[in-house]
Amino acid sequence: MKQTREIAVTTFSTPDLSDAAPEALAIELPFGNYGGRKRFSGAAVTIKCHEDNSLVKACVGEPGEGRVIVVDGGGSRRRALLGDMLAEQAAANGWAGLVINGVIRDVDEIGATELGVQALGTVPVKTDKRGEGQRDIALHFGGVVIEAGDFIYADNNGVLVSKRPLL
Repeated sequence: MKQTREIAVTTFSTPDLSDAAPEALAIELPFGNYGGRKRFSGAAVTIKCHEDNSLVKACVGEPGEGRVIVVDGGGSRRRALLGDMLAEQAAANGWAGLVINGVIRDVDEIGATELGVQALGTVPVKTDKRGEGQRDIALHFGGVVIEAGDFIYADNNGVLVSKRPLL
């Protein structure tokens, strides 16, 4: 059964999922697909932070178990919420990917990392580390509410959020 799940995860299409499950909502933001894994899915872990990726750093250090970290950085393009070292740690710890309402850096290295990464763009500037932010709260961005435990599906077409598993 596990093998079937892995095959489904690598072959799904968000347009097909949307057609089959119209209750699944698309995040209405112009994400770019930056990770080495161009298609990913999993249960959401939510983080809200602004120009401080302390909680992202802590989260990627935990066992990912195929989940997706959804980060609401308020759409800021001034500070990168993810770089190559955190992306490599996330991949090594079994996270499926990250969806970031904000920007990243080290895109060449992240593109070579077996991790899904959707973000609004890039900037070379790192964040401050002030230990600020919130985890496992409802996030509101891109016309969607995303709660911890919701199911995330992402590919080159965009990102879907569902209250129930679609695969």
